Amino acid sequence: MNQAELNLPPAVAQSLAIWHEMVDSKDLGRLESIVHPDAVFRSPMAFKPYGPAPALLMALRTVITIFGDFTYHRQFSSADGLDIVLEFSASVQGKQLKGIDMIRFDEEGRIVEFEVMIRPFNALQVLGAEMGARLAQFLPAYKN
Repeated sequence: MNQAELNLPPAVAQSLAIWHEMVDSKDLGRLESIVHPDAVFRSPMAFKPYGPAPALLMALRTVITIFGDFTYHRQFSSADGLDIVLEFSASVQGKQLKGIDMIRFDEEGRIVEFEVMIRPFNALQVLGAEMGARLAQFLPAYKN
């Protein structure tokens, strides 16, 4: 399904097309151009969102290097076209997973919220461990 079939606002359709091009090429070099400076990232491993935009950019640029066989299958949108859900599958260290990216755009077509949900749990654990290993130096220390 292409973006025109979803009746998306033109700015959102353009940003979503850029997103798909970047994911297909595994080059997120233009990501910052479609992300609002105050955007937040909601990880499947944490309850609290990460923000502002640099945290989202770091998470997405890291996960794209971890996933293998990443493919989007379906996409859905809200009536106003500002909320998009993208269903995907991928692998991580031999574990198959399914997930969704829930992306909220503003009227200018900038990502303001990016939330990821993944199943099954064992694949999420492997992904979380790999993300943690790669990003540990950037994450705040947890205190007991």
